[in-house]
Amino acid sequence: MSTADDQTVGMSYLESLPRRFLRVYLPLGLIMVFLLFPFYWMAIATFKPDAEMYDYEKYNPFWIVHPTLEHIKKLFIETDYPQWMWNTVIVSVSSTCISLFASVCAAYAIERLRYKGSRYVGLAIFLGYLVPPSILFIPLATIVFQVGLFDGNLALILTYPTFLIPFCTWLLMGYFRTIPYELEECALIDGATRLQILTKITLPLSLPGVISAGIFAFTLSWNEFIYALTFISSSENKTIPVGAITELVNGDVYHWGALMAAALTGSVPVVILYSFFVEYYVSAMTGAVKE
Repeated sequence: MSTADDQTVGMSYLESLPRRFLRVYLPLGLIMVFLLFPFYWMAIATFKPDAEMYDYEKYNPFWIVHPTLEHIKKLFIETDYPQWMWNTVIVSVSSTCISLFASVCAAYAIERLRYKGSRYVGLAIFLGYLVPPSILFIPLATIVFQVGLFDGNLALILTYPTFLIPFCTWLLMGYFRTIPYELEECALIDGATRLQILTKITLPLSLPGVISAGIFAFTLSWNEFIYALTFISSSENKTIPVGAITELVNGDVYHWGALMAAALTGSVPVVILYSFFVEYYVSAMTGAVKE
């Protein structure tokens, strides 16, 4: 038997079941429990009666004895939750589309047109993402009031790109940088315009990056709280994060069952989105940071 075969046989003990359990299965299991426990707790609180929720001496806090649908009924019937969901979808999808369009154009211009100072422009755009929203919402509120967009979805659709575009642009810049310039040079020699190169060459090759930027923009829009709290006042125009907090908390009384139901149902679309596009997300983040 060769030396390589001897080494393979000699190291095979490392792949034994106990070692795989300690090195692979146990760490993955702990990570899964850590990540999924919040969803389990939300599901438990959603279907648990108030009597079981507050009496831990008599009932197990991690299990349900008498399931109930009262919290879901309260959320969907006694509040404007269906309208909150629709508002959140409209605002998130619209602001994501606007941000992606602007980010693709900005990232392509910075990375592919090769003009002097392009890197500094990209850095300045990314630094805009680092400005806290708690500082920006004050001047933005003044503009929203003066333009007459207060208490409407358009106020959020037009303000969310202020923090979505900088990061999406930085992410796409890193991905566009990985595409060979020779492809564009060949297209230019063949008579293609810059718009044709962008739509037929660059975008198809950078699809994982575009999807990743879209996931990021959609998630951030879906969970945004400060702008939605500041620019929206009427109950029927609120989004899920703001509506759940303001309508299901009465003074010092927290309707935990309905709150957990809102959190659980509100997180489902984002979870589904990540589950379908997680490979594109990881691929794009790798391409964005490797340089």
